[in-house]
Formats: sequence, structure tokens, C-alpha cells
Amino acid sequence: MGSEGSAPRVERAGLVPFGMGQTKPHHYSEILKTIWHNKRAPLFTWRVLRDGVCDGCALGTTGLKDFTMEGVHLCTVRLNLLPLNTMGAMDTRVLEDVAPLVGRPGRDLRHLGRLPYPMVRRRGDRGFRRVTWDEALDLVAGRLQAAPPERVAFYLTSRGITNEVYYVAGKVARFLGTNHVDNSARLCHAPSTTAMKETLGVAASTCSYSDWIGSDLVVFFGSDVPNNQPVTTKYLYYAKKHGAKVAVVNPFREPGLERYWVPSVFDSAFFGTRLADAFFQIHTGGDVAFINGVMKHLIAEGWIDDTFIAEHTTGFEALRETLDKQPWDVLEKQSGCSKEEMRAFAEMYGKAKTAVFVWSMGITQHVFGADNVKAIMNLALARGMVGREKCGVMPVRGHSGVQGGAEVGAVPNLYVSGQPVGDKAADQLGKLWGFRPPTAKGLSAVEMVDAAHEGKIDVLYMCGGNFMETLPEPAYVREALERVPVRVHQDLVLAPPMLLDPADVVVILPGQTRYEQRGGGTETSTERRIYFSPEIRGHQVGESRSEWEILMDVAERVRPDAKEHIHFRNAQEIREEIAKVLPMYDGIQRLTKKGDAVQWGGPRLCEGGRFPNPDGRARFSAIRPPSIDVPPGWFLLSTRRGKQFNSMVQQDFDPLVGARRDDVLMSSSDAQALGLREGDPIVVKNDVGTLRGRCHIAAMRPGNVELYWPEGNVLIPRGIIEPGSRIPDYNAMVQIVPAATVPS
Repeated sequence: MGSEGSAPRVERAGLVPFGMGQTKPHHYSEILKTIWHNKRAPLFTWRVLRDGVCDGCALGTTGLKDFTMEGVHLCTVRLNLLPLNTMGAMDTRVLEDVAPLVGRPGRDLRHLGRLPYPMVRRRGDRGFRRVTWDEALDLVAGRLQAAPPERVAFYLTSRGITNEVYYVAGKVARFLGTNHVDNSARLCHAPSTTAMKETLGVAASTCSYSDWIGSDLVVFFGSDVPNNQPVTTKYLYYAKKHGAKVAVVNPFREPGLERYWVPSVFDSAFFGTRLADAFFQIHTGGDVAFINGVMKHLIAEGWIDDTFIAEHTTGFEALRETLDKQPWDVLEKQSGCSKEEMRAFAEMYGKAKTAVFVWSMGITQHVFGADNVKAIMNLALARGMVGREKCGVMPVRGHSGVQGGAEVGAVPNLYVSGQPVGDKAADQLGKLWGFRPPTAKGLSAVEMVDAAHEGKIDVLYMCGGNFMETLPEPAYVREALERVPVRVHQDLVLAPPMLLDPADVVVILPGQTRYEQRGGGTETSTERRIYFSPEIRGHQVGESRSEWEILMDVAERVRPDAKEHIHFRNAQEIREEIAKVLPMYDGIQRLTKKGDAVQWGGPRLCEGGRFPNPDGRARFSAIRPPSIDVPPGWFLLSTRRGKQFNSMVQQDFDPLVGARRDDVLMSSSDAQALGLREGDPIVVKNDVGTLRGRCHIAAMRPGNVELYWPEGNVLIPRGIIEPGSRIPDYNAMVQIVPAATVPS
């Protein structure tokens, strides 16, 4: 392995020019579609691509370049998001009576165009009426003044939201006396933050994307990067040219990780590239059992770094003792893999001098998500794969704003300083802000919905967000939202929750995209690199405004006597304050033009085995695999993403898998046992709900099935949350029967 000697030849997917006839993304046709969909604003579209920082996934790119590789950095995720940034204003007359719009999918509502004006709908009204900004802001401010702070909540989701908006939102919430502020970063990776902070002392990727290229081994746990971060396939192409092996641990043999046609590499675009060298198909939720089995092999074969463990870690002996008490038959049953398969992975890892471990929501969105992450930390620490070049652990982010959203304080449990909510940190922050933030526990997104359902929320202020589709049991979420007296929707486009009947009043505030934000803005990538995205003039939609300005104006009207503590003259002042309040973001204040970026912590964290824990050491975790007992005739269900960005479904067909949105992915053996053939109508059910779909035979681990999200949320039970981070478990147990046996 490694990069010494002549470059290894990258294995082709097959002698099929351009993958003709294969199920795969069609990048060139996507480019043509993008040109067509953005034909009304071609110059602005080009400037967004040329000068802006991508508002898609969190790989990070400025213009058409990135910091990982030479050449063009452009993908279908970014192309499909372009119309959201370049479309014109909607005809607001369609909102005068919302009845014809209710029940239409979010994709149809987005296609109506951008929100151009503030609008209000009161209880009993058939629809919305246009109001002035002063009317809208005074209405919201008046209701916030009347509401006790503990009955006010803020939520933000990533659709290009900048660090500046997240920071101001978090500060506004505290300025108004509440810690009830959350964002979509935690719904994805809060267990990663918790587990990494406890074990390594840091809560972000310890390495850079460039560390993939030249590493001996890159491992993906519960992550489908070709779908969610397509440009990583190019990183993997070059990693394999340098001799890397790629391993995937997942219940589904993801086609995009098996082979991919990288459009900007001639050989790959023509013949495709074999990416994964080995798949380890575990049961849903079987990660801890699998990794513990691998650890037993590593210890038995002496494939661990005794020196690193002795000099830089604690807790290894407790882990060893715990592993000794875990018999192989239990690990095999819970993981779904044999002892021999676990040894094969251990041997791949044992022979590697360097390795990078990457994971996503297949790891985190479990009730035991933090334990899953801790198991990966054990694996990395056992061979000293942290703090060295071409090594590291990386919770890969799927949305461009979420890394920074959590770090600059838009979360309920931490202040912007990164310190837990409480008296000591509040005193310190109060000296910087000029007002003392509240110290009462803040509500997570899930807890906000529960509180709303119980009638304990008076004002719910949402910057984006679609709880009806993103959270389990949509009917329950709908009831909760309809019980909130004042709902404020600050957004770019129309979304289904805006159309719910008001308990009292619903206010729509039209925001601007990151490219329109006055004074430009920043985002933080997965690898902790803070990018500056300049303001791109030439596209004003109605009366829309920069989102940080809207939040600031509301707060100033609520507390005019203290508005000097929340006022910013421009975005540059926000960045200067972030640098003062959050020392690790020092440098953000010097980002002023296209291409400017700074990576907090440098290329790698924990360099040389120095961990920012009190004793300077990383901590092993003695964990046992969760007991998952599946009754006979039942299946483990997990949810997956298709042709979409977050909950924004863009196409009914998933080109990577060759499946439709109502397809249920299952193994051929399970389909045969149920008497099903490809395309047969089926019913998936449990105590929570029922979903009608179709059988899609795929390379799934038998006993496991997958459904597309958010459609599958009707089967996900609410109230089952990861205890440390308070995010939902997006998995369930289900039964499957032919549709003909179930009445419609």
C-alpha cells in the first residue's frame, strides 16, 4: 500500500463506454438541465458558480475550486440547488386562498418561485395577505414581548444559511432570554459531537480531505458519499491512484460506492471506476458488534500500537476486559457478519500504516448513536490513527452550513464559546455581550415539538425547517405545529408547514440566499475550513432581506432599550465579534474576498497524540453491542436519501440505485421468502403507521430493508431518542405483506 513507487492502476468499472445502460447519475445531461432551468438569469447563475461558496454539501468549494485537488469542483447537488438561488418571485396571489396548495409536495411549492414580501395569515383567514416589513416585524416583536422567554423557541435548518445568520440567531435567542435554539446540525451529528468530545477532547473532523489521498485505507461506516457528497468520488479516485484501499461497512452494498463514473476524469467518465475494495454488510445497528469483533482480532493478532496506547490513551485495559466477555456467537448474531469477515476487516486495517475513518447518519441516527461513534474512536486509537498525516476520523457533513451552525452557538446545550449552558460560562459571555445569557436548559428540536404539542410554546420562529417531513410521526408533528399560537416562517420559498391552519397567526418573512447576503458571508466545511462567499449583486427578489438583519431587527423591536447589544451595522461586524467570542474562529474577521479561507485547528487536530482532555490523553470506551432482537417475520428498517437535498426531494427516481421513491429495498432471499417479485405492490407496517410501496430487490443484508426518507417517517416511532444528544432514532422494526392482502 501507500504511494511509493509507480502509481497503482485504478480498476475500471467495466468496458462500457460512459456506463451506457447502467444505473448511474447522468452528469452531462444534468448540466444541460441546469442551463435550461436557469436560462432566465444566465449571468447571475454563472457568477454564483464562479464566485460563490457552494450551498450544497459541506465539502467546501469557492467558485469552481477546492483545497483538496486540482481541477474543477462541481457536482449534481450544487447544480440541482441553483434554481433556488436564481429563480424569480412567486405570484403571491396564489396565497390568497391556500386550500388548493394544501397537500401538494414541497417540490411543487418551491417551483412557484421565491417569497417576495412579508405576509400574514390570521385564524379564520382563507389565505395570506401582504403586509409591510414594519407591520410584520412589529407583529412578531409584540408577540415575543408578550410571551415568557421559556415559551419561545427558534429553529434553523441548512439551506445555505451562513455562520453570520447562525451566530445572530443564537445571540438573539439569548438576548430574548431563552436557550431554546436548535439547528439541523444536531439532527445529523450531535452523537458524533458528544462521543468525540468525551473520547478525543475535540468535536470535529481531526483531519482534512487531502488526507484521503495518500492514505493506505479509507473506511466508510453508514455513509453513502456518492449520493450526498458526489465530489468525494473524485477524491477516492485519486486516493486509489495513490494505492488506497476502500472498505465499506453498511447493510446495503451501495452501487455508488461499488462503481462510479467521475465526469471530470476522462478514464473514469468513459469506463467508470471501482471504488470499494471490500464490503462488510452488517445488520442495521450492528456497528458496535462488528467493530468489537474487529477489535478482538486486532488484539489477538498483535495488530495494535502498544506504544501509542500506553503513551497517549487511557481505558484500554477496561475495553480489553469487556471484549473478553463478549462471545463470538453474540457478536456474529448482532453484527450480521461472521468471525471470518471481521478478521478480514481487521487484516485490512492491520496491514495499513495509515487510515481515515468516515461516517454519517447511518452511524449517528440510532438511540445508541454515541456508542457507535465511540466504537469507531476505539478502532482509530487502537492503532494510533489520529493526529498523523493521512490519518483521522471524520464525521462527514451533508449540508454546507451545519458545521458552523453548531460551532457558533445555535444549539440549546452550548453557548457560542463552546462551553455548556450554565452560570460560569454565562458570566464570561455576559462580559463580552453586555448582557448575561440565560442558564436554564434549552430545548432540542424534538423537545420543541413535544412542548408545542403540550401547548407550552407561544412563539415558534423557524428559519427554514420542515418538521412535518423531517421528524418521526408526521401526523403528531402537524398537530403540534397547529397548536402554536404564533408561527414565524423566515424562508426563501413556500413550504408545507406554512400552509397549516393558524392557531392564532402565521407570519412569513422572505429571506435572501447566502449569495445575496449584504456584506457576504461564511460557511464552515467538514474539514473545519471557514470559507468567505462574497455578495453577488444583480438578483433582488421583491423585498427579501438578509436573514441576520431580519433576526436583529426583530430583537431590537422587542428590547429597544438594549438594542445596542444586538445591533450590527454589517456582516463584517458580525465576523469580528465571532472572532472575539469564539477564539478558535480567529481569522474569520480577515476573510473579505473570493477565495479567502482559514482552517481552524490547522490541517489536523490532536497532532502528535496530544489530546485536549484534562490529562492530555484520549479515552477508550468499554462498550457492549446493543441487543436488537427482531421477532420472526419482522425486518429492521432504516431510512435513506435519494435524489434530494435534506428533505427537498428533487426527483422521483434515484439514479444511483435505480429505485423510485415508493420502492422498498430488500434482499432477493427475503423477497423470495415473502413470495414477492420485483415491482410487486407491498404494505410495510408496524404499530406506528402503514406505508404502501413496491418491492425493489437490491443487495441488502437479509433481514434488513430500506425506505426513502422522509416518506418512511410514517413508520418511525417518536419518543425514541439518543439520550446524550436528544435526536431521534430513525430506524424501526416492520412487517411486510403483499398489498393484495391488505384492504385499501
